[in-house]
Amino acid sequence: MARKRRKPMAEINVVPYIDVMMVLLVIFMISTPLLTQGVKVELPQASTESLDIKPVETVIVKVDVQGQYYLTIGTGKENPVSREELVVQIKNRLLEQAKISVLLAGDKEVRYIFIMDALALLSNAGIPNVGLMTKSLEQQPSQQK
Repeated sequence: MARKRRKPMAEINVVPYIDVMMVLLVIFMISTPLLTQGVKVELPQASTESLDIKPVETVIVKVDVQGQYYLTIGTGKENPVSREELVVQIKNRLLEQAKISVLLAGDKEVRYIFIMDALALLSNAGIPNVGLMTKSLEQQPSQQK
C-alpha cells in the first residue's frame, strides 16, 4: 500500500496566541490603575544661587493670602491691581519693551488656586516664562528642631 504524500501546511494557528494576549490585556488593564495611585511625597529642599543674568526690566507680581494681586514694575512702587488691570499693564509693558522678566511671588499661606490664576493671567498677557520667587534655605529660620 502506498501512502499518500501530504502537502506541508503553511498556516499557523494563532488562536492560542490571541487567548494569551487577551489574558495579558486584562491583567494590565486591572493592574495599571493600581500602580498609578497617588503617593505622599515630601519634596526635598535645596539651596540655590541667584541668577546673574539681568534682563532689561523686571516685573514682580505678588499674591497675598486673600488672593489680592500687587504689581511692581522695575524699581517702582508696589501697586494693588485687579485681575484685568494686571493683564492690561503687562501687555502695555510688553508693547513698550519686548524683553522683560516676570517673577511671581506668593505668600507661603496662599492657596494654590491663586498662584495658578496668576500664572494663567500672565500667560494671557503674552508672558511665555514666569519665574517663581522663593527664599533660600539660608534666609529661612530653622523649622526643624
